[in-house]
Amino acid sequence: MADPVCHPALLTDLYELTMAAAYFDNHFQHKASFELFVRALPQERSYLLAAGLEQALDYLESVRFAASDIEYLRGLPVFRNVSARFFEYLRDFCFHGEVWAIAEGTPVFAHEPLLRVTAPIIEAQVVETYLLSLTTFQTMIASKAARVIEAAQGRDVVEFGTRRAHGPEAGTLAARAAYIGGCKGTSNAEAGRRFHIPVFGTMAHSFVMAYEDEEEAFRRFAEIFPEGASLLIDTYDTVAAVDRIVAAGLRPRMVRLDSGNLIKLSREVRRRLDERGLPETRILASSDLDEYVITEMLAGGARVDVWGVGTSLATSKDAPALSGVYKLVDVFRDEGPTQRAKLSGGKVSYPGCKQVFRQAGADGKYKEDVIGRCTDSCQDTVPLLASVMRGGKRLQGSPGLLEIQQHARAEIAKLPDSCRGLHNTAPYPVRFGRELQALLEEFRNRIDNSTQR
Repeated sequence: MADPVCHPALLTDLYELTMAAAYFDNHFQHKASFELFVRALPQERSYLLAAGLEQALDYLESVRFAASDIEYLRGLPVFRNVSARFFEYLRDFCFHGEVWAIAEGTPVFAHEPLLRVTAPIIEAQVVETYLLSLTTFQTMIASKAARVIEAAQGRDVVEFGTRRAHGPEAGTLAARAAYIGGCKGTSNAEAGRRFHIPVFGTMAHSFVMAYEDEEEAFRRFAEIFPEGASLLIDTYDTVAAVDRIVAAGLRPRMVRLDSGNLIKLSREVRRRLDERGLPETRILASSDLDEYVITEMLAGGARVDVWGVGTSLATSKDAPALSGVYKLVDVFRDEGPTQRAKLSGGKVSYPGCKQVFRQAGADGKYKEDVIGRCTDSCQDTVPLLASVMRGGKRLQGSPGLLEIQQHARAEIAKLPDSCRGLHNTAPYPVRFGRELQALLEEFRNRIDNSTQR
């Protein structure tokens, strides 16, 4: 689990705070429910893999306004007419609400709530930006990692992307999400410390270049790491480097290829290692890899045991953002819930708190999801959203990251084969339940009637 920290509430969009002030000074303090979901799957994605819940709960348990945050807000012209009482309220601000969520490592689809937040409306509103950023980012990376793992066909994949990530913290969280998606480990030492992810590393070309002789560089490194040396062999001449390793009597755990024709070189390196008595030395390949390149290389006969995937994984380069939204679905007044929805063209949302019901066929494979009201029951299905926080506190300990990874692997295996490929996948069936459809029509009529008065 991450070290305990106080998360700054100021890490949000300004309009969350102006709405909060308007709610407060208008004495609008009803409880409300918001749901976080993705409107549409990115191109070439047939499913997403839920991730980021652990950090979302960390944030909700510890979000606070510091005194300096409040003084900064007081000084903004936009808050000139806001009451002093609002800023006093911010001094004691914390999250008191409840959260229902889909477990990390669970495949999810468009319009399915990843989480639902119910709290006094100001609390639920202020946390929107942080929750969206955190949850959609990790979900995006975990989903990309799952595709890379699928392409690797049982071979290990190590996440190498922190140096190309959009900032160090993004790289650290990307390593966590990639592990959920199935990676063997990461090169990010902080991710290893914080999340107990296995860490892996080789050496850089600079280490080889620092010595006058390539063989000396290999020997010096192997002397310090006699049981786990991983040697980078493409600084000068890749094939000749293998001969130097053999001539020096070294038995590295792994050699790494980072340039050139990786298919041809991996086959030649494998042949030489085997012929010279080093069949246990594994070959790691890196250099701008993704699921498409890996698929092509394996189809071409590449002899690679481990894939180091960096930029394309830590940034989800081909689909670098999700259409995540956080929509108000209920406001609770004295008479109970009064559902809310957005009706604008192309961006309609459904009213009311929801549940996702997943149904499996006789073969154990999932065959359909139904998005229904949270009060619905759906025979022979499994409800995906579970209560994870109440009164601003977690209800139970979180599963370990390895357990989440294993859950993801098992759940992905239950998806139809037709939606697990890289190209031309069939969409997984997701539909809205009849009761939810009826609730939407009822809400439309209610809005139409109110505008005609």
